[in-house]
Amino acid sequence: MADYQLVQWFKALHLAFMVAWFAGIFYLPRLFVYHAESNEPLVHTQLLTMERRLLFFVTPFAVLTFVFGFGMLWIYGIEWFKVSHWMHIKLLLVLALAVYHVYCFRLLKRFQQTPHFRSGRWFRIFNEVPVLALFAIIFLAVLKPSLGA
Repeated sequence: MADYQLVQWFKALHLAFMVAWFAGIFYLPRLFVYHAESNEPLVHTQLLTMERRLLFFVTPFAVLTFVFGFGMLWIYGIEWFKVSHWMHIKLLLVLALAVYHVYCFRLLKRFQQTPHFRSGRWFRIFNEVPVLALFAIIFLAVLKPSLGA
């Protein structure tokens, strides 16, 4: 029973931090769109400040999402993990999101050098990546499809 309650706490915290993380990685690329499309130096300066603050604000949420997610995996154990093939795909998608998050730091650095290195359209498409990943992750986590052995 203690493991069940611990998993429930970890699950609640994992979901709460995941929602906070996603709020940031949904909004940050939208700021990148505005940045890429603006020609005003004062706007660029303001957007750089907002982008930097947002990225550093949501990064701990990403870390805590991982901490509580891996905590649940630890509690469930290696035998459960071996047969939960849907989880393997979910973790690959989460890894891709982590790479996406880190790549946002690189984009922020590029914006500091030049505000027009990519088009607003490129950033609009870039903005859709975490949305698609989130849908796939939620369907995997809720439906837990059997994917064969």
